[in-house]
Amino acid sequence: MSTGTSGDDAGLFERLASGPFGTIVLPAIILQSVLIGGGYATGREIVTYGAKYGAAGWLAVVGIWIGFTVMAVLTFEVARTFGAYDYKRFIRQLIGRLWPAFDLLFVVMAVLVIAIMASAAGNIMEQTIGVPYLAGVSAVVAVVGVLSYAGESLIERFKTGGTAFLYLAYLVFGALVLSQTWGDVTAVFAAGDTSYVGEADALSVLQSGILYVGYNLVVFPAVFFALDRQTSRRESVVSGVLAGALMTIPFALTYVSFMGFYPAEGVMGAAVPWLPVLERVGGPGLIAFYGVVMGWTLIETSVGLIHALVDRLDENIADVAVGPLDGQTGLSKLQRGGLAVAVLVGALVLSRVGIVALVAQGYTTMAYLFIALFAVPLLTVGVLRIRNPDWGSSVLGTGEVAAGTARSDD
Repeated sequence: MSTGTSGDDAGLFERLASGPFGTIVLPAIILQSVLIGGGYATGREIVTYGAKYGAAGWLAVVGIWIGFTVMAVLTFEVARTFGAYDYKRFIRQLIGRLWPAFDLLFVVMAVLVIAIMASAAGNIMEQTIGVPYLAGVSAVVAVVGVLSYAGESLIERFKTGGTAFLYLAYLVFGALVLSQTWGDVTAVFAAGDTSYVGEADALSVLQSGILYVGYNLVVFPAVFFALDRQTSRRESVVSGVLAGALMTIPFALTYVSFMGFYPAEGVMGAAVPWLPVLERVGGPGLIAFYGVVMGWTLIETSVGLIHALVDRLDENIADVAVGPLDGQTGLSKLQRGGLAVAVLVGALVLSRVGIVALVAQGYTTMAYLFIALFAVPLLTVGVLRIRNPDWGSSVLGTGEVAAGTARSDD
């Protein structure tokens, strides 16, 4: 009976995914679900790139919304135009023979993000729900391995349910905080308080928002596998606009929630700002729930980033052709699951030996590199090639538009 139910659920999801949900909503859900781990989970990111500016932080929110929306729309449309559904094929349409530089950058940043998330989530789960560090992260490794082994259909279903759960969780957190601190929040904005950083000029705040978008560009390759249902420009644009909104709302909600404690060093200077905030508005049950949320965000982010890497290798397996991969046309399910586990275990090792703490200081540098290798080419070459797919193809060495790509400019 359970097998039949599982099959019915899968069939229902496939029918749902074949319509507007799959073409417009699902890509936005996947992008947001991967972003939430490195972008929102601890709250530290919101303080660093927005909340520390107090009343002026709304400018960062606007910059983040515009940045994510533009990047999503252009990414979806370039992928659709050229049938580029893994990140090597995609980036070749933008930077041509320089694609290995992005390959290296993505792998390094993906492992770094997972390692930092694993370190934070493992420690927080131990503090809040009493799960030993190794037990917690081992459970995460097992779930990520199973999802990677099962393939795209289960990943899409998992991320749909996971995003709904995480959105609900952060709505609960925000509602509880704002219901008790709304007077303090309005006072910060009424006074134009930016005291935690002193003077906050608009350009600096906007630049902070752009850097936040820059280092989070690493999440975009995670959505390529879900874009092959889009067949028109309208679908790309509408889905991209929705993605920009879904990716910005948790940042905006967290930012406003933190304003109820501005400029308290106990929150603004905390390694995990959500912990002192939730401790002040709730009891042990709420803190334990936050620990569960942290574990879930680690799974969501890890699955997305590792799946992008596995897809990249799977689609270009003939380029590897070494050892057990020689002669294969794609990875087996066991190899996909095993590779996912290996990547996650490697990231966990890095998180425990102190390398991450050193490398994490280079986040700003990584953001600028992603802007240089992804955002700038997408805003320039990408726009030109959307208008004329043959533009620059001889220079980039990309050849013709992918055979069989369904194109419609309506």
